[in-house]
Parts: sequence; C-alpha cells; structure tokens
Amino acid sequence: MSHKAAKIGLTSVVLLTAFLGLLMTTLSEGTAYYKHVDEVMVQPAEWYGKKLQLHGHVVDGSILRKRDSLDYRFQIHANGQVVNATYKGIVPDTFKDGSEVVVKGMLTPQGFEVEPNGVMAKCPSKYEASKTGPTGSAVAPRSY
Repeated sequence: MSHKAAKIGLTSVVLLTAFLGLLMTTLSEGTAYYKHVDEVMVQPAEWYGKKLQLHGHVVDGSILRKRDSLDYRFQIHANGQVVNATYKGIVPDTFKDGSEVVVKGMLTPQGFEVEPNGVMAKCPSKYEASKTGPTGSAVAPRSY
C-alpha cells in the first residue's frame, strides 16, 4: 500500500468516526419515545425519567388553571388509562376538553411533567360539531 493511500484511508476513518460521534450525540439529546397513554400507564415505572411524547385525549372537565398564573393541571386518557399532567406556560387555542393532544416531557411518580412549549393540540376537523357556547367562545378552564 502506498503512502498516499494510507493517508487517504486514515483521513477517511477519522472523518467517519467524527461524523458518527457527532450524529450520535446530536440524536441522543433530541430523541424521545412516542407513546400512547395506555402503552405507558400499563407499567409506568419502566418509563420514569425517560423523555416521552405522550399521545391521548384531554379528560373532559380535568383542565385546571391556577389563579393568576400559567400553571395547568389536567388529565390525558387513552383506552381506559389515565395520566395526570402538569404544565406551566401558554397553551394552544385548540387545547380544550376532549381535544387530542401530544405532550412532551417526562413521567414521574407524581404524573407527567410537560416541558416548556410541550403541549401540541390537534386542530379539530372542520367537519366536527362546534364545542363552543352560544356566543362562539370556548368555555374557560376552571381555577384551582
């Protein structure tokens, strides 16, 4: 093997190793499991401390907002399983009772702690019946 081929081979190995290392560290920071509430709540202890994107529907009447703050407590359900969630921040306009949501955060023994900007509510279909009052405004969450 010539000296030039050895240099090219060594350079290729170093660059490939650096690229793979960068790829692995970048992906590990931003990755999260995407699970449904019923998948996680069957054995919740297995999921404690792991980054999750949790999918389900908001339990009707469960949205509570702490007076004069942006602290929310609510429940998410799927197929008979329910998880309590806490969130601090601004929620999307589509976040309402019964809405389909995906929340990002971490499961703890106390419930699901949603990270900042971690609430994504699905836009209702234009074919669904309106869930607003007679004035066209949505019902505000209760305070706790």
